[in-house]
Amino acid sequence: MQTGAPPRRRKALVTGASYGIGAAIALELANDGFDLALSATRIQNLDATTAKAEAAGARVVPLALDLRSHDSIKRATDAAIDAFDWLDLVVNNAGVPLRKAALDISPDEWNAVIETNLTGTFFVCQTVARHFISRRQPGCIINLASTHGVVGYAGVAVYGISKAAIIHLTKTLAVEWAEHGIRVNAIAPGTVDTPSRATALNDAQFRQGILSRVPLHRFGTVEEMASAVRYFASPSAAYVTGQTLILDGGVTACGGRGIGPK
Repeated sequence: MQTGAPPRRRKALVTGASYGIGAAIALELANDGFDLALSATRIQNLDATTAKAEAAGARVVPLALDLRSHDSIKRATDAAIDAFDWLDLVVNNAGVPLRKAALDISPDEWNAVIETNLTGTFFVCQTVARHFISRRQPGCIINLASTHGVVGYAGVAVYGISKAAIIHLTKTLAVEWAEHGIRVNAIAPGTVDTPSRATALNDAQFRQGILSRVPLHRFGTVEEMASAVRYFASPSAAYVTGQTLILDGGVTACGGRGIGPK
């Protein structure tokens, strides 16, 4: 008895997939039946994520990508499309932080953050959207914003500005590309316990200060962020575009002030 052809595996490009939220997103998508093009600034940093995604059944193409270089963006996206023939999804996770007082930020530091977090993300979106449109196929783009782009915090000015711009970028592209069947959404994580935050969060006083502002009195997990991405990429979100889903344990609901100790 013939059962027909197996379902077509979907293809995704995930930037910044070497660790933390990006690695969790890659594994979540692999478990959901995606083949993956994964990028990092240094391709060797993708070894662990690649191995886990392949163990989950995904075909994986690791790529080097420097978001500050338009040529690098084009090479990486072309390589992803050439490897799979098409893409269904791009997740713009890659970005750089900067914790520094606004009065002390140099022009080079400003440019490094804006060019990576905003300019690079925009041109990845543009490049992949051109691919979707040329194939006359619907597509899905998911951007990583942050609660720093929703509520103002001292010491993260340029990072917060870049992430606020990502939220508006998401709305604008969703409206402009809706006629092509391209959905564009974002998630905005609050404090997530990741390797990049480990040093700061290991400081008991700093950790308690952050927790005191979280109504749920805990940090988010990388798996929770990845689950939100999976939702936006799923048929369940077929009527959702231009939205930013905030995953912060209630921080922005109380204006970032917290509700006091538990």
